[in-house]
Amino acid sequence: MSIFKQHTFHIPVLGLGYTLDTPIKVAPLGISSVISLVDDALMEQLREFYSKQFNLPFQAISEKAEDFRAERITSYLNMVDDIVSTKVANLKQAAFEKGSEFEKYINLLPNFSEIAKKWNLAEKSKEVKEDFKHWIQDHLHIGDIDVNIMTKLDKTNYKAGEELPIEYNDAHAALRGFANSKLNSSIVLSAGMSPRLYSYIEKFKDFFPDNNGELKKKIILKVSDFRSALVQGKMLAAKGLWVSEYRIESGVNCGGHAFPTNGVLFGPILEEFRQKRDQLLETCKSVYESTLAKKEITQPTEQPAIKITAQGGVGTNEEHQFLMDHYQMDGVGWGTPFMLVPEAVSIDTSTLQLLADAKEKDLYFSGLSPLGVPFNSVKGASMSVQRLEYAQAGNHGMPCTKQFLKYNTEYTEKPICTASKQYQKKKLEELKAQNLNADDYQEAYDEIIEKECLCVGLGISLLESKGIEVKPTDKVTVCPGPNLAYFSKEMTLKEMVDHIYGRVNVLDNRHRPHMFLKELGMYLDIFKKRLDKFMKTADDKKELKQLKAFQKNVFDGIEYYKGLFTEKKKEILDEIEHMLQQNPSINTEL
Repeated sequence: MSIFKQHTFHIPVLGLGYTLDTPIKVAPLGISSVISLVDDALMEQLREFYSKQFNLPFQAISEKAEDFRAERITSYLNMVDDIVSTKVANLKQAAFEKGSEFEKYINLLPNFSEIAKKWNLAEKSKEVKEDFKHWIQDHLHIGDIDVNIMTKLDKTNYKAGEELPIEYNDAHAALRGFANSKLNSSIVLSAGMSPRLYSYIEKFKDFFPDNNGELKKKIILKVSDFRSALVQGKMLAAKGLWVSEYRIESGVNCGGHAFPTNGVLFGPILEEFRQKRDQLLETCKSVYESTLAKKEITQPTEQPAIKITAQGGVGTNEEHQFLMDHYQMDGVGWGTPFMLVPEAVSIDTSTLQLLADAKEKDLYFSGLSPLGVPFNSVKGASMSVQRLEYAQAGNHGMPCTKQFLKYNTEYTEKPICTASKQYQKKKLEELKAQNLNADDYQEAYDEIIEKECLCVGLGISLLESKGIEVKPTDKVTVCPGPNLAYFSKEMTLKEMVDHIYGRVNVLDNRHRPHMFLKELGMYLDIFKKRLDKFMKTADDKKELKQLKAFQKNVFDGIEYYKGLFTEKKKEILDEIEHMLQQNPSINTEL
């Protein structure tokens, strides 16, 4: 039954709510996806919703409970696992029923034509049909129910004014919630290195080989370059923790927070991983096995292995296969296009239509995030419309109700959120006192009021899609990457998967730049903005050094692309030259 090849794509985390229940929808169909562990209150609402849908017992977990955040996360993940298990059992039971979920499973597989032949034979042969039935009971691949923690989101928490121990910090409690769940899956750690969180992982036995040498819970690191992967992989291996997968993300990103490099392009980054993959594996493996021996922990049954996957800006089967074949990736993440697939994500109808209608001019690299990290967004989202209306009326900032992004201590001893009323009131008072000219004032003002309440905005669409009541003032923030511009309609899951595997084409007929060039264009824009800002004073020596490095990295990447595409993709080289002509600032002598 080797013809049942697993999918070569996964659905990354999208916002706080858009993929919160995606595994319930797609894991039984063999597709892996990622849940955000940021918002435990949102999970509690969704657990109540699905408990009613599937007649499961539900008992609310109050914020008065000592470890409510971790307990809510554990309970939600256990429920998701139970529902997926039930759906899989039903799928297997109805394996040969016309129009069943199993037939849908078969039709989505990457090698559908081979499966179809075997399937047709099984329908005609009783013996083959029985073999099929027995095989799928134990061997049918189910999509992974993975979870994500942004390591930066590790806010300190308080009770009765007293600071709680570090294990009650947001990321620590989320990790504990996953560790205590019955899931057999992976935790995706993103947004940078967190030594104290990595040390906390050591407290949970499921991350170490059991007596049979098997790992129940695995670690995936989202990284932006090879050095980061090697440093973090070795750090975790020295604790006896194995990184099973490294997910490399393009600067274009899958949506939401983006972590652009200092001009280092995606192609050269992938090339370094391709060339040094064995070095990464062997370096980490020797440290890992040595640490397990010192800790007297059973060595894994199988030799430690790593997967290396890529994501961010992928939009065609040709790009998907190029990543798989040329760079030898083990899989590819498809994020933003799935925002148009209600069978996979949870999104309200008006926001779905906004995304379907969005063109290049509507999708932008914003400063919406209170974290101060660039954030992909789309013009016209209801939260942005409301925020601007409030600001025009002199009502700046938003109530800070969920408090996941409280990190600024400019004006207070305890951190507050830069999207909050408290922060923006003080910041705008300070701005007025500077007596800037009109243009400089407007630029600074716009930057201050651009911050949005992502804690609320990124979860509201999920609730609205389920018919769960929300406050009239709660509006939607949405987080598509720029790749969305070329996908212009609502799609079924089958349409999207068929597009990934090259069986159909769902792109509209406008010109779409290659994923590498879309990222290059983004970096040219970033360089111009940074250069313009620098030229106003031209006295920041550190920024000058960074700009020179940025410029060199971009040109090194362009040279790499010229070598990569010279023989097969001359049109890409022509487009690069056109982009450079349109962006003369990159040639500025610094």
